[in-house]
Amino acid sequence: MEKNIEEYLTPPILLIVFLLVVSLMFIFPVLNMILLGAILSFLVRPVANKIQSKLKYSSVSILLAMVVVLIPLILLVAYLSFEVTSFITSMFASNYYLDVDHLISLLPINIDSVNASVNSYIDQIASYVLNYTVKFLSKFINITLDLFILICSVFYFVRDGDKCLSFIRDFVPDDSKDFFDKTLESVREVLRSIFYGHFLTSVIIGIFGMIGYSLLGYPYGIFLGVLTGILQLIPIFGPWPIYWALFFVDVVGGNYPRAIVVLLFGFFLSTIDMYIRPALSSHYAEIHPLILLIGFLSGPLVYGIVGFIVGPLILGVTYTVLDCYRKEYILGEE
Repeated sequence: MEKNIEEYLTPPILLIVFLLVVSLMFIFPVLNMILLGAILSFLVRPVANKIQSKLKYSSVSILLAMVVVLIPLILLVAYLSFEVTSFITSMFASNYYLDVDHLISLLPINIDSVNASVNSYIDQIASYVLNYTVKFLSKFINITLDLFILICSVFYFVRDGDKCLSFIRDFVPDDSKDFFDKTLESVREVLRSIFYGHFLTSVIIGIFGMIGYSLLGYPYGIFLGVLTGILQLIPIFGPWPIYWALFFVDVVGGNYPRAIVVLLFGFFLSTIDMYIRPALSSHYAEIHPLILLIGFLSGPLVYGIVGFIVGPLILGVTYTVLDCYRKEYILGEE
């Protein structure tokens, strides 16, 4: 056994392991953007291939495909931020013009002490805003760097992804190349299953939600539909938190007919998911709901908001690799 280990621990191997560890330390702060770039390249590549069939230059085709795929995602984030900001602003605006003097006169307090406290709070708020601005500027630089790395990762994974896989395959022993190829195909099936079976299902449910909530006369109907689609991604949630919240709001407000209609509409959204998801993902790998649940909940804790995409994909791919190894080397399936 010692002789076998010594045969593998040659100076070139030790040097390669050392360099890989050092390289991982360098790229770890931006590893989430690289992983996300590899994932998004899976979506961009088919679009780029279609565009390239009409254009001569592959780089131009990839850039156009990135715009087609990434712009809707950027617009979605911008829309959500705008709607949340507008909602919070409207809430503060509706409660801002209160008779503050009348409220203070009803309280057994000293006006001078109140003024002193207000001035103290104003100083603290100003200090907090200043510190927050400094932190935001530093984070803005990091966000800009992350976006640049993401864009570059998507571009080069689309253009040179096949070369990267061939490079890795050259290091695989000959007796394991078949396992590597099967694993790679299984990983592709996992990606297709998650994208087509889960993300596309969420898009369809979200569109139904936008139309339904808008027709029922709810304010922010489009925003509610977007939230419905996002919640649809999380296995234990789905659209029910939205339509049940609207149901209780209508009941409290006395709008009983609309409360009944929105509840029936919500049941419709929850029911069609059972038909849409299997129809879209039946041709690809089946991912257990627990794997997706853990990925969605733990991913953001590790990678931030990117973890909502990276988390379930990494766990799904890990499960697929283990399953391929089990079938290939333990069960001996062909």
